[in-house]
Amino acid sequence: MPWIVGVSGASGTPYAAAVLRALVERGESVDLVVSRASRLTLLDETGLPFRDAHWRDDLRAWLARGADGKPDTFDAFEDHLDAVRHWSAGDLAAGPSSGSYPSKGMLIVPASTACVAGVALGLSKDLLQRAASVTLKEGRKLVVAVRETPLNGQTLRHLVSLDEAGATVLPASPAFYAGATHIQDLVDFVAGRVLDAAGVEHHLYRRWEGELGGGSRGGTT
Repeated sequence: MPWIVGVSGASGTPYAAAVLRALVERGESVDLVVSRASRLTLLDETGLPFRDAHWRDDLRAWLARGADGKPDTFDAFEDHLDAVRHWSAGDLAAGPSSGSYPSKGMLIVPASTACVAGVALGLSKDLLQRAASVTLKEGRKLVVAVRETPLNGQTLRHLVSLDEAGATVLPASPAFYAGATHIQDLVDFVAGRVLDAAGVEHHLYRRWEGELGGGSRGGTT
């Protein structure tokens, strides 16, 4: 069964890329939904398009790019891309729109406040929101990596609603104890915490081992 990965319009497309790379490298199947707003963010943050008709080529270029903007930082993932299935954000007849479609759960990374509101209120205005609503109603794992600041009272209430509905609310908040020496290390920490919440094994960051000063000596592994 696949993991559904939804990418909304908040800043933070490198977080999504890191999660996707880790999933496919672990041999996980992925159903990918990229919202219309997130395509603008991706273009702004990386200079890369994401087009339904050319999604495979565009995804390959996106996953190869590092968080610092350098192309070809990572392998091209040609073999791994066979594990990814793309669904258009406007396709409300897609597989993930139905509870009878099997999945392990859904990861929304990054999640904008508009996306948070839509899921909390059950609006289902696009496939991303619909798939998240289905994930909740079916009692499957939903991780919402919210990435906006500051958060007003309305958004906080929406996040509480998601928590009460069974979702894991995970702010995209990097930590520094893991010995980050590069922007990619900070991105990978957040991606790793998303995967931790989903129960997916990874090696994206150095874990805390109860020893002070460990991060200043080592860096990530």
